Amino acid sequence: MSDWAAKRFWTNTQTQAKEGGFVVTLDGREVKTPAKSSLILPSLGMAEAIAAEWDAQEDLIKPATMPMTRTANSAVDTVAHNFEHVVETLARYGNSDLICYYAEHPQSLLQEQRAAWAPLHEWLTQTYGITLTQGSGVVFVPQPDGTEAQFQNILRQFSPFELAGLHDLISLSGSIVIGLAAAQNVNRITDLWNASIVDELWNIQQWGEDEEQQNYLELRRASFQTAYEFFKLSKSA
Repeated sequence: MSDWAAKRFWTNTQTQAKEGGFVVTLDGREVKTPAKSSLILPSLGMAEAIAAEWDAQEDLIKPATMPMTRTANSAVDTVAHNFEHVVETLARYGNSDLICYYAEHPQSLLQEQRAAWAPLHEWLTQTYGITLTQGSGVVFVPQPDGTEAQFQNILRQFSPFELAGLHDLISLSGSIVIGLAAAQNVNRITDLWNASIVDELWNIQQWGEDEEQQNYLELRRASFQTAYEFFKLSKSA
C-alpha cells in the first residue's frame, strides 16, 4: 500500500498582516499548525519565506521540503508551551560542548581544532562571562558550578520562535557556543558550521571524501543554514 500524502488544494498563496504579526493564507484561508493553532509569524520576511514553501508545492504536499514551516509549527505548538523545558534541554549542551574536547593526536588535527575553537571560547568569556573547562580525548570534563544556569539565563532572553531556530543551530552543531555565536553573527555562518565539523574536514583532507559522506554533510549544512535564516527572520518587524 502506498503512503498517503495530501494533495495541493489551493490556487493562491499570500501573506497578510494580523494582530500580533503576519499570517500565510491559501485561497484566503489562514495556514494553521498541526495542533490547529493560528500560525502567527513574527515578521513579514518569515511569512514570505513560509508562503514560498507552500507555493512551491505541486501536486502532492511534501513536508520534507518545507523546513521553515516545520520549525514555525514547532515554535507555536511545542516551544511556546514548553519553553522552560526547551531552555533546560539546550543549556545542558554546555555540560559537554563539542568545542571543549580536543584531540590528543595527531598534532595537525589539534591545530585545526584550536584555530576554529579558541576564538569561540574567547568570545564566550568576553560576551557572557562564561569560561568553559577544556580537555582532550573523550573523558568527560566537568564544567564549573553554575555554568548550566548561566546558559539557561541567556536562552530565556529569546522568543519561542528564536529558540526554535536556536534549537536546530545547537543540536546540529553539537555546541551551544556555536549556536549562540551564529545567533549573534560572531562569524560567517559557513565558518561556524565548519567549526562544528573540524574532525570531518580533517579526515577528508587526509583520506578524501566519499559520496555518501558528502551527501550527509551537505544535508546537515543545509539544515544549519536554514536554522540560521529562520532565527534571523524570527525577530519581530
